[in-house]
Amino acid sequence: MLRSTTAAGLATAGASVLGPSAAAAPAGGRPAGDSPARARTYEPTWESVDRHLAAPEWFQDAKFGIYFHWGAFATPAYGSEWYPRNMYRQGSGAHTHHVETYGDPRIWPYHHFITGAKDRRGNFVQFAPRLVSEGGKFDPDEWAQLFIDAGAEFAGPVAEHHDGYSMWDSKANEWNSVRQGPKLDLLRIFTTAFRRRGLKVLAALHHAYNINGYYEYVPAQSDPGLRKLYGQLPRAEATRLWSDKLQEVIEGYGPDIIYQDFSLDRIDEHHRLNFLATYYNWAEAHGKAVVTTYKDGYHGKGEVYDYERGGPADLRSPYWLTDDSVSSSSWCYTQTLGYYSAQQMIHALIDRVSKNGNMLLNIAPRPDGTIPQAQRDVLLSIGAYLKQAGESVYRTRAWSCYGEGPTKMGGGSFTQPKAGTNKDIRFTRNKADTVLYATVLGWPEDGVLRITTLAPGRINLKRLAGIRLLGPANGSSTRLRPHPVQDGTALCVAVPERPPFPAIAYAVKLSFSGRIPALREPVAASVFDEPDYTGPAARLAVGDYTHAQLRAAGSSHIVSLTMAPGHRVTTYPGDRFTGEAHLLTKPVGQLPHPVLSLRVRFDPTAFLTVTNRTNRLVLDGGGRVPAGSRAKVWTSGSSPNLHWQAVDLGNGHHRLVNRTHHMVLDGAGAGPGSDVVQNPWSESPQQQWRLEDRGDGHYAVVNRASGLALDGGGSVASGSYVTQRAQDGSPDLEWRFATP
Repeated sequence: MLRSTTAAGLATAGASVLGPSAAAAPAGGRPAGDSPARARTYEPTWESVDRHLAAPEWFQDAKFGIYFHWGAFATPAYGSEWYPRNMYRQGSGAHTHHVETYGDPRIWPYHHFITGAKDRRGNFVQFAPRLVSEGGKFDPDEWAQLFIDAGAEFAGPVAEHHDGYSMWDSKANEWNSVRQGPKLDLLRIFTTAFRRRGLKVLAALHHAYNINGYYEYVPAQSDPGLRKLYGQLPRAEATRLWSDKLQEVIEGYGPDIIYQDFSLDRIDEHHRLNFLATYYNWAEAHGKAVVTTYKDGYHGKGEVYDYERGGPADLRSPYWLTDDSVSSSSWCYTQTLGYYSAQQMIHALIDRVSKNGNMLLNIAPRPDGTIPQAQRDVLLSIGAYLKQAGESVYRTRAWSCYGEGPTKMGGGSFTQPKAGTNKDIRFTRNKADTVLYATVLGWPEDGVLRITTLAPGRINLKRLAGIRLLGPANGSSTRLRPHPVQDGTALCVAVPERPPFPAIAYAVKLSFSGRIPALREPVAASVFDEPDYTGPAARLAVGDYTHAQLRAAGSSHIVSLTMAPGHRVTTYPGDRFTGEAHLLTKPVGQLPHPVLSLRVRFDPTAFLTVTNRTNRLVLDGGGRVPAGSRAKVWTSGSSPNLHWQAVDLGNGHHRLVNRTHHMVLDGAGAGPGSDVVQNPWSESPQQQWRLEDRGDGHYAVVNRASGLALDGGGSVASGSYVTQRAQDGSPDLEWRFATP
């Protein structure tokens, strides 16, 4: 038997021996009886648990996992997994459905789905799936094989949802799947089936919200057992129950990942710390590298942050996770379940991996233990893609740039997966840093794959040794010929005009002799001393350059040049901007005239985003706001509120004009920390801004009147206001101008 634990004893439980229900150490650990005696490594303090490696190598290698919302809450097959809560909320669709189908919830309560009862038509209703071996339809081995075929490397159940029903043989909670319902230890069944096939095991615990408000509409219960199920225990007793359930899962099942849902920040801090110390100590004692995830309450102290149904808009460190679902409407099975397409889910996976994350995908089995064909189709499509191009996903690492293209994905939690286009590319690299994978989310047009991130001036491709297209079979690839070339704006890779095999995305493998060259940040313009963007080069910011300044920048004899989108270059055959001027708006591989000086400018007609170096948020005009409204920073996106024109005033300054309301950025305040607002253009010095080059394509944006620089505020939340402050070398004061 599992020993009884209390919250006070939880922190020391890491050194305890597994109970008889775990006859062998979990996969990846030492054999039973071979665990060395070791001193506890972790104490229940934030400083101590922060020493835990949040994302071990196996987790960063795995990339893709599957879990499932399956339990008593799925039995009515209506609304969503929040049916147990909503059936008590008068006026909700779930309440109306429940009254019509089962009766008044005060008489036909939620726990009848667990214990079993007849509905209004006389049909017996209960969450009681039966194994295939016992004449039922539930086949955990078939589930495990499906997950393998889908390409998952970790999997597991929601071991307890908000409803308080445990899917294991719990001694702390009589509301469990062994004592009531199917009479099966479902967590044990899944753990065994998944580990038999080499999958790492996840257990998802959502029970924090059970004691923090999930059942707020349920009438007060007098029965102690029902008070436990419906989250009505006294606070101290409820928190002990929360702890004891976690203790049982750790000791009895040894999951590789414990996923937790929200509301942890409302659990007493010492109980949270005791759980973390217990789990990490247990893992140390059994030679396992484990993962625990959080949405709140853990502060990133040795844990992996989870974005629900989303992900970041850009690269994010440290390593992260998203949990998403095949369904757009519910996490559990319902009769009206809607689905995302396989293309959306595969492109979402590719995008998330490119940004330094893993994807955990939820499916919604029927109450009888069968998985709907539509969900199988999505999973098998993911598996088919990973068989073609898994080399570019598994065991890769994020590169210094996640990708390029018009489709913006992510930007936080609850951002729907999107299908990309044949102009969207995502990057990964191998762990040796000798192979770069460029995955295009559709077949390129006109027989050319253009990778603008690999343009001249940004990367030196002399060590590029070969380029191949991955697929169509696992481990196969095709050499692409002729050798790719850099034109003025991109690396151009010749591909067949028609795709050689059907796929939802196509991964191109670029192999280098040695490490992948460093990628440089885009700059306003690059000039080269040889034709076709080769030879010695100089990278130039917006500004004026005499011959001496060009030589100092690294170019002595300009023969070819490029400029970033949204920029233009005026060249002069004489020094100090003398002779006939030539305005260039496109790269030139062979200049027809000498160049001894030049000016680099923004295209005054171009709309640009202005992105802060520290927080990666963009300058936001706020929409159709009144004059005097404060400017802020926002998550990147396609809104015209985020677009600005940088108009050269001819005096070393610019006015920054918002696309939506046509007002200009105005440094209305005078002192450090003062506001930055938006007003109609008045030619005032406080509406004029000088751009000072800070290297790598970034600028300090300095107000003419105040002499202070535009301040993004550091690591602030989207929607925070921008201010002004004196320059001090901080990246908070540095901004990048680029086309959307």
